[in-house]
Amino acid sequence: MGLNSAGDAMPAAATKLRNIGPKSAAWLRQVGLRTEADIVAVGPVEAYMRVRRAGFKPTLNLLYALEGALRDCHWQEVPEPRRQQLAQEAEAAIALLPPPRYRPAAAPVTTTVHMHEDAAFDVAADEPEAGDDHGD
Repeated sequence: MGLNSAGDAMPAAATKLRNIGPKSAAWLRQVGLRTEADIVAVGPVEAYMRVRRAGFKPTLNLLYALEGALRDCHWQEVPEPRRQQLAQEAEAAIALLPPPRYRPAAAPVTTTVHMHEDAAFDVAADEPEAGDDHGD
């Protein structure tokens, strides 16, 4: 934690948290998590889920990085049982998310062919006409 101009302790900004790089810090700021105290208040799983719900695509490494930041250790030092627990909690929370919005595929391009009234068109003619050379 730093000190403000009055000498009072200020909470560390998310950009100063251990394991949290500029991209992750920007995501956290965009979901309203600006300080370590904000992340402590919601916990690492909820912080991770807020980032996901905002439309970003974080990996589980962000979840482990948040836990490591709160423990003041490198994210790879978070004990494996705790990492598994965090992953299970995140998976359960992800399962509760609404399905992605359906985006229909682009409509196929259709072409309208207008034929002159005098045009002859034989739709039943599957056989080549006499005199057509088809390699016979």
